[in-house]
Amino acid sequence: MIEFHDVTLGYPGSDLLTAVSMTLQPGSFHFLTGPSGAGKTSLIKLCYGELAPNGGRVEIFGQDSAAMSRDETARMRRRIGIVHQDCQFLDHLPLDENVALPLEVAGQKADPEALTELLSWVGLAAQARALPPSLSGGERQRAALARAVIMSPDMILADEPTGNVDWDMSLKILKLLAELNRMGKTVLMATHDLNLIRAAKGLTSARVLRIQGKRLQLAGSDL
Repeated sequence: MIEFHDVTLGYPGSDLLTAVSMTLQPGSFHFLTGPSGAGKTSLIKLCYGELAPNGGRVEIFGQDSAAMSRDETARMRRRIGIVHQDCQFLDHLPLDENVALPLEVAGQKADPEALTELLSWVGLAAQARALPPSLSGGERQRAALARAVIMSPDMILADEPTGNVDWDMSLKILKLLAELNRMGKTVLMATHDLNLIRAAKGLTSARVLRIQGKRLQLAGSDL
């Protein structure tokens, strides 16, 4: 699904990632760990073509990301749902319309029943018409997850989705991601919270990737 072949990423005079090779298989669940500034967000951006490698090759759904046309890149991104740590919404639109925005951008109409079901799945049916500034941090993160999956993507990339919420909400978000994985979605979740990674045992079969010394390592055994 996504393959890195000896990928290097950096800036003049300084590499951030060096000789990174990995394969994210369909239906897999991976945690991505590493200290702050190690390059977790940059690696995720490589996974959906937001960044281009300085060396090596990134293949996304069998295509070299560097050779994709603008239309091919747009089609590829519809197959990937992205949850950012600092999720952004249009504050003048109610929650349900924010969640449905990817459909509108793609020229599609949201099915009201399906949208209600999706909001119920993330526990936000009662907040459907609420404006984003009125939402708590946990509600915003669950709304971001709903928005990420509304296009029925094949893969979910979640960049520190629990970084700004408490432990109980972190577990709720983890359980939602684990449920998506059981439905066949590939999940890559960046986190610095080792307790959360331990909590995933029993929820899903996951592997742990760690960025250390500019390289990507398989950290320990499978969960």
